[in-house]
Amino acid sequence: MKMIRWSYDRRKVVRAYFDKYPDSTFYFRKIRSFYFLYSSEWSREDPVVTDGDQDTMQLLVNAALGRKHAYRNRKSRQRKESSY
Repeated sequence: MKMIRWSYDRRKVVRAYFDKYPDSTFYFRKIRSFYFLYSSEWSREDPVVTDGDQDTMQLLVNAALGRKHAYRNRKSRQRKESSY
């Protein structure tokens, strides 16, 4: 999956578009020092968003905004890895 484009929407919110979901708009909100998928304007013509796609989208947005390191080191990821 590739990110087609992104733009700032309003305070602490980024709007992004992806090639796998060409008719949908995804909104990412900043929490602490990284962005996470907050909501979307999903189109019925696009496939259903999976958890794996959601993680990929979050990684692509954070990488584009220079926040990849903060996203990879978030607390929820550390809890997930320690529970396995």
